[in-house]
Amino acid sequence: MADDIREQQLAAQASGGALSPVEVLDDTPVAVTDGPAAVRRGALRRFGQLLRRSPKLVVGLGVIVAIVLFVVIVPFFTESPTALDNASLLRPGEDGHLLGTTQLGADVLSQLAHGGRGSLLIGLTAGVITLVLSVIFGVIGGYLGGWVDETMFLISSVMLVIPGLPLMIVVSSYIPGRTIWLLAVILGVTSWAGSALVLRSQARSLRTRDYVSAAKVAGEKPTRIILVEIMPNLLPLFAGQFLFAVVAAILGEAGLSYLGLGPTGSVTWGTMLNDAQSGAALTRGAWWWFIPPGLLIAFLGGALSLVNFSIDETINPKLRAGSIAAKNTRDAKKRAKKKGDQ
Repeated sequence: MADDIREQQLAAQASGGALSPVEVLDDTPVAVTDGPAAVRRGALRRFGQLLRRSPKLVVGLGVIVAIVLFVVIVPFFTESPTALDNASLLRPGEDGHLLGTTQLGADVLSQLAHGGRGSLLIGLTAGVITLVLSVIFGVIGGYLGGWVDETMFLISSVMLVIPGLPLMIVVSSYIPGRTIWLLAVILGVTSWAGSALVLRSQARSLRTRDYVSAAKVAGEKPTRIILVEIMPNLLPLFAGQFLFAVVAAILGEAGLSYLGLGPTGSVTWGTMLNDAQSGAALTRGAWWWFIPPGLLIAFLGGALSLVNFSIDETINPKLRAGSIAAKNTRDAKKRAKKKGDQ
């Protein structure tokens, strides 16, 4: 880890964006003898430094936490999302329905909260599947090299050039009785190739490091080298690829559901948009039926992207130096404008 930090500092200096000591996260390793409490304090200190330095991360995490609390807490105080014993197309606030009702009389707030659970479940499950497959085809293949790497690289390349959305449409259209889990598997299996190629290039770089060579000379097995020496250095990259996969899966589910290929018998934000489209909500002026799920999809996708951007800036010294340079430029313009006003 210390070697990586030094390499990041040298790369930032080479890019013309030398970082001051306070701008580099304090990644000083904690001695094992300091105990678990010291390790926790060190992790909290580094996380606090990251929050102070990255407004994107603060905004992104805040929106994500708010949405998660909404989909976890609100369903306990609302009726069933499939209850149809209400009057149809009630406007927000009418008859006790804060966000009105649908054409069939379902409570929109209840569908929004329960649908969020389905969308998040699909996104997280597809993200995990994508990450596992990309680690198998990217990290393992990149480290082992030889015919294993060539075979996995060929499979990844073939999967990468296959158009994702048309493939998902074809697969989904031939499967009756689609569930949330099945849709998550389809989205995960069809979207791992790009992440695998990114991880493969990093694994091929890491396998030539001195500490990996030392582990080989010491007789360590490839499995232990991958798990102990390679993968811990890829954790920030894993986090970025996982968040990207979650965003892609949530947007993919919304697209499939809008086309009528979403989970059957379940409520998600995508199925709400499909119901609003089939019920002519736009032409009937029922904005409360389609705008809330659309906004939540946009907010969640934007928040996850902000967190992903902040992770990219943390692990990529060039992006971090560019962000700092842009901030310094904005501050200089503000100071110049302030002097001009005086």
